[in-house]
Amino acid sequence: MDHSISQIRFLDVPVQCRNCQSRRNGMCSALDVTQLADLSKQTRKSRHHSGDELVGESTEVVGYANVVRGVVKLSKVLDDGRQQLVGLQFAPDMLGRLYGTEHLITAEAASDVELCRVPKSSLEGLVAGNPALQQHVLRQTLRELDEAREWMVTLGRKSAAERVSSLLCLIASRADPARMRNQAGAVSLDLPLSRADIADFLGLTIETVSRQMTKLRRDGMIRIVNHRRIEVTDLKQLRCRCG
Repeated sequence: MDHSISQIRFLDVPVQCRNCQSRRNGMCSALDVTQLADLSKQTRKSRHHSGDELVGESTEVVGYANVVRGVVKLSKVLDDGRQQLVGLQFAPDMLGRLYGTEHLITAEAASDVELCRVPKSSLEGLVAGNPALQQHVLRQTLRELDEAREWMVTLGRKSAAERVSSLLCLIASRADPARMRNQAGAVSLDLPLSRADIADFLGLTIETVSRQMTKLRRDGMIRIVNHRRIEVTDLKQLRCRCG
């Protein structure tokens, strides 16, 4: 009986939502089948190549998006054109700040990205009447706040080796959270940033980033498969190297 009920409920889930990370772990996990079906009628999928601008700083907020696949980099642009990376978002994060009228940052595809876009009024109306969804959005906001504070420490006090290790741990924790929690096994990941972006993010030179990656490889903590593909082979030691 229970199996039949779960089968019916699965079949009631919109086809485009059945294999979506956000349905399992993102904000849509807080929705029942009816709410999900209603919301799916107002969403649209969009695909973007690495380097595409997804959200422009100082533009009007007309909607939000779930990151379905890929990595998004967030940045602030100064009046003279200088840019500073301030964060990364991964599937199934929600892109956008609720109840805002103007985007305060620029969001750009760090890799090929797929988004599920939701109109502003639709999501804000759904959040207002759904305590579970409110809690999910709050948890993501608090996690991003914790990451921002941690990154202040990283940039203000850590050495070059600790900064590079901290970035790899951050990416690995989102690529395979279970293994990072248990510090067991190896984690394979694709670096979503170029060496130049990593240097910008960490406040280092490209040469320093390359030297530190080479040192981590020599010390047996990572294996460099190719220019972007890395395998973290010693999670425990990499965490220790973060300082």
